[in-house]
Amino acid sequence: MARTLAIAFAAFFLVSCGSKKVIYSGEVKRTAKKIEDASPRKSAKKLAELDAKTRMKVYVLQYAEMAQKEMKKFGIPASITLAQGLLESQAGMGELAVKSNNHFGIKCHKGWRGPSVSHDDDAKGECFRKYKQVEQSYRDHSEFLRNRSRYSDLFKLSKKDYVSWAHGLKKAGYATDPQYAYKLISLIERYELWKFDGSKNPIHLPKQVNLEKVYAVQQGDTLYSISKKVNLSVEKLMELNALESTNLAVGQQLKIK
Repeated sequence: MARTLAIAFAAFFLVSCGSKKVIYSGEVKRTAKKIEDASPRKSAKKLAELDAKTRMKVYVLQYAEMAQKEMKKFGIPASITLAQGLLESQAGMGELAVKSNNHFGIKCHKGWRGPSVSHDDDAKGECFRKYKQVEQSYRDHSEFLRNRSRYSDLFKLSKKDYVSWAHGLKKAGYATDPQYAYKLISLIERYELWKFDGSKNPIHLPKQVNLEKVYAVQQGDTLYSISKKVNLSVEKLMELNALESTNLAVGQQLKIK
């Protein structure tokens, strides 16, 4: 199945010039549809059967149209929404995504009167929002950014400037991870999410390190296990990537040379 999907994904990112519409192969559509129609727990189980790269792409295929719909209504780059969804939900496999359809790690915050769920994050047993459907999570994410003054400067940026959006989100305090912006940019460029913004070219990729000199973090990886795979010490990996902690995200790119 994984081999068949790998072939099918060759057509995944074919985009007509300047268009926001992406041409998907029929088989990839059917695979994503099967996962989408399953319950969150069954969906996570099906995703776990795929290799990490395919799992990330299936997630993108499932929610790209939704992210573009939000971009059209609220002005948030689809690439940013998808990258945050990938990172925060662990490509739909994270505990919050499975038990509450929360794909963006949005906490209850003052004034939230909707359903909630208890989840350990920065502190034990924090209150996070719960949704009946993933689509509600995507809409709440858009409204969360649009309706809070601390994110207002983001909407002065071009929808195609995912780099400034990523750094702006971090600066505004969306996440405490010091590497948050770089993780979003890494996901956007590795999985060509910038195409969903209607862009013809990425901003950073041509200037980045050769992709053969980076390692994409997979589910279950730790810095120690990666250090053994690439024959570098944990300390050297942290130095090369300016890491302040050993926390990693699925899809994150690490320099290994």
